[in-house]
This record gives sequence, C-alpha cells and structure tokens, in this order.
Amino acid sequence: MNGRGPAPYDRFAAWGRWPARLVLAVLALLLAASAWVPLTVGRGEQAKAPSLVIAHNKAAERPRDEDLKLYDRAISRILHGENYYDFIVSEHRRADYPVRPGAAVRLPTLAYLDAAMGVDGDKPAPIAMAVALALMVGVIAAWWGRLGDLGVDPSLRRIGTALVFFGASLGLNRYYFVLHELWAGMLVGLSLGLHRPERGKWVGAVLAAALALSIREHVLPYVLLMGAMAGWRGAWREAAAWGALVALFAVGYAWHLHLIALQTLPTDQVGPSWLAMRGLGGFLSNTVLSSNLRFLPHQIAGPLTILMIFGWASWRSSAGETGMLLFSGYALLFSIAGRNDNFYWGAVITPVMALGLAFVPMGLGALVRGAFKK
Repeated sequence: MNGRGPAPYDRFAAWGRWPARLVLAVLALLLAASAWVPLTVGRGEQAKAPSLVIAHNKAAERPRDEDLKLYDRAISRILHGENYYDFIVSEHRRADYPVRPGAAVRLPTLAYLDAAMGVDGDKPAPIAMAVALALMVGVIAAWWGRLGDLGVDPSLRRIGTALVFFGASLGLNRYYFVLHELWAGMLVGLSLGLHRPERGKWVGAVLAAALALSIREHVLPYVLLMGAMAGWRGAWREAAAWGALVALFAVGYAWHLHLIALQTLPTDQVGPSWLAMRGLGGFLSNTVLSSNLRFLPHQIAGPLTILMIFGWASWRSSAGETGMLLFSGYALLFSIAGRNDNFYWGAVITPVMALGLAFVPMGLGALVRGAFKK
C-alpha cells in the first residue's frame, strides 16, 4: 500500500504458492458459478433488473406488495389505539397468510416504531425519513471510525466508507419503511461498525444488536457469532452480555409465540416449509435483490457479491474476520433456508457487505504474487 511492502492487514501477503493457487482456483469457480446461476423470486421466476425510469403519473407508480399492505394495516390499527396481539392473527387470515407456525407472524416492535414515526404506507413520512437518514449517517460514521482505528490506509479508508454509503443508502427507501429486515440490517451494520474489541468497547454494539433482534429474529445468528467470538478472545464480560441478550430474546420470543398460539385454530393455514435448499442461487438472490446491486445484470451482480466476501476474508483484522464469518455464515443459511419469495431476508446483512470490495485488489494481488512466486 505504501510502496515499502504489504500492508499489515493483508491476510494473504505471506501465503505460499499452493495455498494461494488453491484459493484462486476456488474463487474462480465461485465467480463463474455466480455469473451463471440465475436470480429467482416469487414462484421461481427469474428476476429482472428494475427499471431506472422515473414514474411521472399515478398509473406508472409501483403497486403496494401484499405483505407490505399487511404491515400497513397493523400500523394503522395501532395508531387507532388497538393492541398488536388483538388483531394480528385476524389480519393474517384476512390476507390469506399463514399463522402456523407462529414464526410466520412478525414481532410487534417495528409496527409500534413505525406508528410512532408516522409511517403510512409509502407516503412521505418526514420523521421516519429523518430517523432513517440519521441511522445511515451513524452507520457511515461508525465505519469511518472503525477503519481508522484498524489502521487502514487513508485512500482505502475513503473507498471503504464510500462503499458503506452505497450499501446503507438502501435504508432511505421509504417504500420499505415497514419492512423489518430493512431496519434490522441497518442496525446490524451499525452494531458491527461500533464494535471495538481492541479497545474493549462493545456496549454500543450490543445495544444496536438488541434493537435489531427485537425487530427481526433473523438477527440471532449475528448475535450468536458475536458472543462466540468474544468468548474465543477471552472477553468474558462481553460474551456474557451477548449471552444475556440471547436469553432475553428467547424469553421474549417464546412469549410472542405463546400469544399467537392462543389465537390459532386447527383450521388456520400452515405456511410452506422454509427449508427450500436453493443453494448458491438462494444466497445470491437474497443479497442481490435486497441491495443496490439489484440494478445490475445478474452476471455482474453475482460475482460482485462473491468478491465482497473475498474482500472481507482478505482483510486481516478483527472486523475482517467477523465480516467474513458473518457473511459466509448467512450465505450458507440462505442457501438452505428461505423460499424464492423470502429474498428480502438478505437485507439483514447487505447494508455494509459492499465494504469488502475495497480490499479485493489487495487480496487478489497478494494471492497472484504468492501463486507465481519462484
């Protein structure tokens, strides 16, 4: 990076010929596969890049998705003074959505937060937009500080922060202000950016993760990973905090399922299995379609997604290791679980995933030099 040798955070700088060649071969295979595998949505139809044409009339505006309409009605009823658990099961029945298993019914946290922020469908919501903007700025600032703390080269720090902006700007899409994964993913990005294990600073990361987990249970793997890594480092106070968060969530989620079960009937619709085993296409569909990569052809977006994870793996730091494990772990989960119409789950991890691209040239350069050195 400075002309005097490899950067201290270049993971592959000292790798030998055969390990470097093996990684390059695996990477090449994954890049080829990711360009070939189609992205799927709905009932398995191939996804197409959305149009960038701006609509100027009512007829051209995007119709509201049915699941978003369900969340809209929940917010409206809360604003009229009703309790979430008094109506949510009946609203699911009305929309012909399953209520069995109880996990098909979302946690109430975001509905109450959206009601407080004045969210009304996709209409302008100044308070919610201000909160979303503040959250995005917080994510960007956290990662600017994180990159600086880890001694990243100034130019690379600027590139990485710009890539965080690219990913986190998705949080400003008011059409999806009622979508749980949108807010949860932004909070996960904030949590990871606030985490400073080298300086013993982790309280902010735990608090941001706690709010994310209270919005969407799909954040649980992230919390478990953070707790496990704290234990691995011997940071027992931090590990205990993550463990306490898991325990509190387990109690709260069990109570949520109990309240839903009290209102379900044997005749209620049972949802299809989430174990869809979609493989690489499932992971790519989830991450590309729930990020700003969705505007690109899948032959480009797919390989970029693979390179993001490779970049995190190339970054020799606590953040790089956590990011690599986080994104590759969710890649495995999305390959196994989630149907085509669950693609939005990917928003839980996409806001800061693009940061990995900043480290791709460094990682590729080190591997190529290692693979062909004499």
